[in-house]
Amino acid sequence: MATCEVCGNEYLRAFEVHMAGRVHTFDSFECAIQKLAPTCGNCGCRVIGHGIEAGMDVFCCAHCAGVAGHADARDHLTV
Repeated sequence: MATCEVCGNEYLRAFEVHMAGRVHTFDSFECAIQKLAPTCGNCGCRVIGHGIEAGMDVFCCAHCAGVAGHADARDHLTV
């Protein structure tokens, strides 16, 4: 069994995530998201999708990027 680095739970089905040269061990996707997902530069929510990068920040949507001063940011548009 392995121990989750976020909650400390020892779990038979723990998994590893290899990211930026480091190995992380988690017992759930929830813990992995809390540890590894970036937070929106405006509202602070965890960005678990593609998000929007503007300047040096990550945002959950174009609205949040716009509030932070990136007026040209756009969400993905379909044709």
